[in-house]
Amino acid sequence: MRVNRPTRAAARNQDLVDRADPATDASLLPTLEEGLVLVDIEQSRGVPVLQSLVLDHLLLNEGPAFWVDARGFATTTGLARIAPSLRLLDRIHVARGFTPYQHYGAVCDLSDAVNRTVRAAPSATPSLVVAPALDAPYRDADTLSDPQASTLHARTLARLTAYAKAYDVPVLLTRTTTDKFSAAIEAAAAQQLTCTETRLGPRFVGDAFETLVYPVGGGSSFQTTFAYWRQLLGIRAAQVELEAVPDDTASRPAVTVGSGVTAEGERTSFTAAPLQDAWIDAAHAGGR
Repeated sequence: MRVNRPTRAAARNQDLVDRADPATDASLLPTLEEGLVLVDIEQSRGVPVLQSLVLDHLLLNEGPAFWVDARGFATTTGLARIAPSLRLLDRIHVARGFTPYQHYGAVCDLSDAVNRTVRAAPSATPSLVVAPALDAPYRDADTLSDPQASTLHARTLARLTAYAKAYDVPVLLTRTTTDKFSAAIEAAAAQQLTCTETRLGPRFVGDAFETLVYPVGGGSSFQTTFAYWRQLLGIRAAQVELEAVPDDTASRPAVTVGSGVTAEGERTSFTAAPLQDAWIDAAHAGGR
């Protein structure tokens, strides 16, 4: 994929208001800076919001993303529906943890997964780490006392902080709610963004970014649907000179992309776009 990076536009965002056709040149989503990046998504779980931030970052940066999933944010069907090119999904490696031990184990094993990927392709150093709903596996764990859950959650957060420093990449995080248990995530975050759904589209607010304009196609407003995110990422793909695939998601054949383990310990396969499950088997085999 040939990448021609546009100027990062947090500083240019205000100028877009005066342009006749901002949709063709806008920085539509905030830039993710190195370190822990916390995104608080109001009014919903915000799965398409998180997925769009990941895909937008991959369009602007080389290298794969390593995703430690919780609460089903790494849905292959959703990613396939909004991705401007299926080739992007080959760069996303997913591990899923259903219990606190599995989740912590997957985080610990992330460095091994990175090393295997780099050995296979030396240029494939990570560009992003993703860990949505970071508090979820530890919040209501029946097998842990409150102090044990807090300790394991803190160790997970410390590991992710170390990865951000070691790889010089953003580590994209969300949390299920704002309370004392999740306060440590906010305290450790180097960048914090808030996303609010409006009738025109999602509004991001952060220290260096605020959504001021929305792309307008054939109508006067957008809704936060898959079509909205697909058009948003299609604009980004045009900026970086990546040829977008036609909008034929309804006719795309199902593709078996990997296997995983359910909460009951049963094996299951995923049939969607070619999103790769990277190291879930290693975490499960270790009893985590």
